[in-house]
Amino acid sequence: MRRSNFALRLLPSLAEELKRVTGDEGVSVNQFINIAVAEKLAVLRTTDFFAERIKCANPDDMLSILELAGTDEVEIECHDLIEPDLSKES
Repeated sequence: MRRSNFALRLLPSLAEELKRVTGDEGVSVNQFINIAVAEKLAVLRTTDFFAERIKCANPDDMLSILELAGTDEVEIECHDLIEPDLSKES
């Protein structure tokens, strides 16, 4: 694996909080920053993914699917049902 080094300048208050949190979590500052960057990239990729999917969406198809909701035309499977929790009833 190829590694890259970056000089990171943080505000003193952020650096102090970062050290506190990483100490509490038992991880290194480097590991924490790697995870934070990975999480941010995942969010951006997800946003891009849905933006591309929206371009292919067909509103008429969506409306026809929604019209079936709550009708007998949609077959409900047993794993789709939520059983009532009878232990909470008095």
